[in-house]
Amino acid sequence: MLSSRPMLSSERLSPEALPPSGRIVIPVAHGGLEAVLREPAAPVAAVVVCHPHPLGGGTMNNNVVYRAAKALVEGGLATLRFNFRGVGASTGRYDEGVGEEDDARDALAFLRARHPTLPIWMAGFSFGARVGLTVGAREPSVVKLLGIGLALKMFDYRFLDGCNKPKAVIQAADDEYGGRAAIEAAVREMAEPKRLWIIDGATHLFPGHLDPFEAAAREAVAYLRAQ
Repeated sequence: MLSSRPMLSSERLSPEALPPSGRIVIPVAHGGLEAVLREPAAPVAAVVVCHPHPLGGGTMNNNVVYRAAKALVEGGLATLRFNFRGVGASTGRYDEGVGEEDDARDALAFLRARHPTLPIWMAGFSFGARVGLTVGAREPSVVKLLGIGLALKMFDYRFLDGCNKPKAVIQAADDEYGGRAAIEAAVREMAEPKRLWIIDGATHLFPGHLDPFEAAAREAVAYLRAQ
């Protein structure tokens, strides 16, 4: 648990001063982003993971985000998940996805400073996939993308049609915001290389299907590592 007392700016650890893993605060213009950094002994890459919609209760502790981060760490990646502005102990307030993209870029900058020689990936679930993949597709330093639960009925993902970075997508077959037919059509238009995993019987939050989701996430990490 985080301490109930405010964290002083001097306690917001620089990348060089961080312990191997744990809860941290990333300094940003609006104050700080609450985050969790997990690092294997010899990471092969580093990744930022973005969470679902703040107004829908989304946080970095969402079950799907946690399972995805677990699969990424087990796959050899230094993994940073964080709370968007206004969520948990992060400062600021919800900003319609615009400020959240700034938060994602700040998280990326922090991770690049922490691991300057490693390839950088971007991952996200639902609203976090829209934010994370948008930022990741644009940022030259991001080389691979992992999208989970793309909310196709809410957001336009056609920017991925011309993005030639390796992409892995995991979707629930009965996702309320874009099920099997919709995600297959969307991924078909995306630039190569790409691969899609569909979890049969699952809906958007993968209730009752977290184990098969995590198995797919491990396969997706292995696929992206091989690209």
